[in-house]
Amino acid sequence: MIKVFISQPMNGKTNEEIESERAAAVARIKEVYNDEVEIIDSFFKDAPHEVKPLWFLGKSLELLSTADVAVFCRGWEQHRGCIIKHTCCTEYGIETLFI
Repeated sequence: MIKVFISQPMNGKTNEEIESERAAAVARIKEVYNDEVEIIDSFFKDAPHEVKPLWFLGKSLELLSTADVAVFCRGWEQHRGCIIKHTCCTEYGIETLFI
């Protein structure tokens, strides 16, 4: 079973938009890996309201450390959190897929 982390731009999007994009990404991931995947849940929709962006990044990096593959959704290269996660994948040898 391959553990997959999804990195997607979330700033300025509703929970519904984020979940819809994630669902499309999961469908594509399952096509690529023949359903042999475990999707790491990295959408913190119940996070405390007072936390800062760095809190989300820290939690995301913790989850990313458990992944075999990181999937980057459209627009990732324009968002600093996604860019940092991509850099971590490059530096630490986590396979990347772009959709």
